[in-house]
Amino acid sequence: MASSCCEEGAGQEEESFLYFAYGSNLLTERIHLRNPSATFCCVARLQDFKLDFGNFQGKTSQRWHGGIATIFQSPGDEVWGVVWKMNKSNLNSLDEQEGVKSGIYVVIEVKVSTQEGKEITCRSYLMTNYEPAPPSPQYKKMEKSLGLESEKSILKAQDKNVGQ
Repeated sequence: MASSCCEEGAGQEEESFLYFAYGSNLLTERIHLRNPSATFCCVARLQDFKLDFGNFQGKTSQRWHGGIATIFQSPGDEVWGVVWKMNKSNLNSLDEQEGVKSGIYVVIEVKVSTQEGKEITCRSYLMTNYEPAPPSPQYKKMEKSLGLESEKSILKAQDKNVGQ
């Protein structure tokens, strides 16, 4: 069940925003490392996008040692993820974590649908100038620990450390 922060118009208060996460920020401990205000709202679906893994400018990340998550427009596909409500005081730290200043990711605004069918607008990130690559060992480990066999399995993972 979606919490009240996934209702229409939620997160639009001056002091907060909604963030759609689809990669490592699915995990509470990961998002809270640099963004302590993040509060789990709901699981949501981004229509007409596809999840991919890659390396910015074809260079393997020193931190991840393999492909990192991104999304790209792909009619008919969908990406499942988590919506976090965050204080605007964490905007800079989230952008820094995602490499916005160095041009690795760009900020995008997306409309996602909750499990109840409500559409909400969120901030998200898209990697620029990347070359596809196999997921990093950390992503594979995260997927295994959450029991994710496919993106849709995120729904089953809600109670397994996603947003908890």
